[in-house]
Amino acid sequence: MNLANRLTVSRFFLSLGFVIALSVQALPFRFTVALVLFLLAGITDYADGEIARRFNMESDFGRLMDPLVDKIMMAAAFICLVPLGAIPAWAATVIVSREFLITGLRLLAASKGRILAAEKLGKHKTAWQIITAVFFLLMLSVREFAGLTSSVAGADLYARIWYWGGTILLIVTVVLTVVSGAGYLWKNRALVEHP
Repeated sequence: MNLANRLTVSRFFLSLGFVIALSVQALPFRFTVALVLFLLAGITDYADGEIARRFNMESDFGRLMDPLVDKIMMAAAFICLVPLGAIPAWAATVIVSREFLITGLRLLAASKGRILAAEKLGKHKTAWQIITAVFFLLMLSVREFAGLTSSVAGADLYARIWYWGGTILLIVTVVLTVVSGAGYLWKNRALVEHP
């Protein structure tokens, strides 16, 4: 297994650690730990593709597993952020549904001996999903360190940043998620029309 593929596999385990960090309420500074793990996973997402292209390490494994692990990472992030009040359930459902739909299309293509690589708009979508998740994790980490409650100075500013920043990022993310998914399906519609 080459370096690029190892980074892809490491992103899966970083995503698993991220979920564990957010799930264990007794873990000290769990939001900060989750943020660090998620950032590391995001870095591997960028690095594995760059390394594969630059050093001619592209492989069928990478073309299939890189986008699949991206989807696992993002689905885990958005699902875990729902009970924390960061992401509304409808938005997480739209995002995760799109990821499952595209994964299904890729599996259908693979059954026909074709590999559907990620596209540029899909990479932009992933970048915005990462930015949105990092925003909420960073805000949770700040609250964790500052001990913000409604009576603490700065809590009102925090609440405004959380609401407006989160709303804008979420709108961009959901729109890109839907548009990129619809475009990918349309481009590969022959797979569905002639299964």
